Order: sequence, then C-alpha cells, then structure tokens
Amino acid sequence: MNSNDTVELLKECDAGVKMAVSSFDDVMGKIQNSNMRDLLTRSKENHEKLGNEIHHLLNEHHSDTKDPNPMAKTMSWMKTTMKMGMDDSDATVADLITDGCNMGVKSLHRYMNQYRGADKTSRDICGRLVTMEEDLCKDLREYL
Repeated sequence: MNSNDTVELLKECDAGVKMAVSSFDDVMGKIQNSNMRDLLTRSKENHEKLGNEIHHLLNEHHSDTKDPNPMAKTMSWMKTTMKMGMDDSDATVADLITDGCNMGVKSLHRYMNQYRGADKTSRDICGRLVTMEEDLCKDLREYL
C-alpha cells in the first residue's frame, strides 16, 4: 500500500464527484419529466454522500480536497449551454449526463491503474463511484 497513491486516487474521486454534482446542477432546472428529475436528484444526493466519505478520508490522510480541472469544467459548461440552447429536451439532458458518466468511468479506471498502490478503502470508493456512474447511464437510457 502506497499512502501517496491512496491520497491521489481519493483526490481524483473527489474531483469527479464535484464535477458530477456541478453537471447535475447545470441541467436540473431544465428537466421536464418528474421521474427523470427524481433520478438525477437521487444521484446527486448519492454523489454528495460519497463526496463526504471521500473528504473524511482525505482529512484522515491530512490532505486537501481536489477541485475539477477548471478547463474541463468550463468545457463541460459550454457544451451543456450550447446543446441545451439548440434542444432543451430531456433527451438532450440524458445525452449530456450519459456522456459525462462515460468520461468519468474512463477517467476513474485510468486513475485506478495509475495509482495501483492505493489502499483497499480508496479503491473500493473509486469502484463505488464507477458503479454509480454506470448505473446512472443505464437508468438514463429510457430518456435518450
């Protein structure tokens, strides 16, 4: 177990959770279907809960949290604004969130490979986050 790998993996998970919550906030007011809104509200709450666990673990390791890359966050906001400006349907929201989930899963797997020395707890948290993203993609299919 490598303490540095543990902290770095937790930081990347933290940034991913923050990015997801920000994305939910960007689209929440545009959703027409109440079931879809409930789905994203629950997902946001689950992400925030996992984020709190991550913050606790980072505190235990005497480490700061990590914000998403500002460029990635700006690009995500621009893509959302542009796509929603052209078509503000629930299908567009589902498409945007699905794309974000897929990018998150890809990044998280890359970080798990990069930080192989991370402890079991941080790897489990990363795995839980991956599962959350994959499940959300599946749940959003009916809205595409």
